[in-house]
Amino acid sequence: MIRIITDSASDIVDSGREDLTVLPINITFAGEEYQDGVTMTHRMFYEKLVECDELPITSQVPPYVFEEAFGEVKEKGDQAIVITLSSRLSGTCQSAHMAAEEYGDTVRVVDSENASIGQHALVEYALRLKDSGLPFEEIVEKLEKDKGRIRLVALLDTLEYLKKGGRISRAAAMAGSLLSIKPVIAIQGGEVAILGKARGSRQGNNLLTEQIRLTGGVDFDKPFVLGYTGLSDSLLQKYIMDHEAYWKSHVDALETSSVGGTIGTHVGPGAIGVAFFSVGEN
Repeated sequence: MIRIITDSASDIVDSGREDLTVLPINITFAGEEYQDGVTMTHRMFYEKLVECDELPITSQVPPYVFEEAFGEVKEKGDQAIVITLSSRLSGTCQSAHMAAEEYGDTVRVVDSENASIGQHALVEYALRLKDSGLPFEEIVEKLEKDKGRIRLVALLDTLEYLKKGGRISRAAAMAGSLLSIKPVIAIQGGEVAILGKARGSRQGNNLLTEQIRLTGGVDFDKPFVLGYTGLSDSLLQKYIMDHEAYWKSHVDALETSSVGGTIGTHVGPGAIGVAFFSVGEN
């Protein structure tokens, strides 16, 4: 059997698939450590986040956790493809490579060069390729070839958490709050980039859709994921309703996914995002 292993930065919860393993990233609030998606649900994370003055600390999946998972794969005579959070955002990918050194052809590690719902989309793609009967090495080749087509574009509701994380100055955050600035961000080259800023939610939603179109549009034959941060998906549902025409012509219904602590720590509640494969050659 070919198994897919990823980390909890992918924000995949309860997939129900026996051939998919999600290894938890650790999140520490005020000295107390939790396992993302295991001892801390996404809801618990945001309840704690809004109560705390300081940001929590997230830490990579350590090599020994990967080693335990790889040992189980080898013992069963299976093979594993590991899809990790971007190596430019975390040491988790390096941990996976370190653990995989002793397993030869049993394990292949793929740096998603993405995060959260972007990483989620690549994992879903891997599962589709596996289900289609593609051999192990060909799945790895397709993932490496096509992962560069994945786009993650998101609209933030607040600058407060970028300020807390030292990404922007206190003055910039205050000015942005007064002007109701909503930045649109993306994952580019495995790192976070700001694509533009809008005043108010309506302009922000329009800018988000504009940025999706500028990337070439959504390849609806490939996996795509819509995500939100916080305790409610109401802002995402409003975005979907306001731009119904764009989605309705391609799909009957849209599934939404909550974004957990790895990314939620830095963007805060109220963010919405779309991850998809852009239109292009396969």
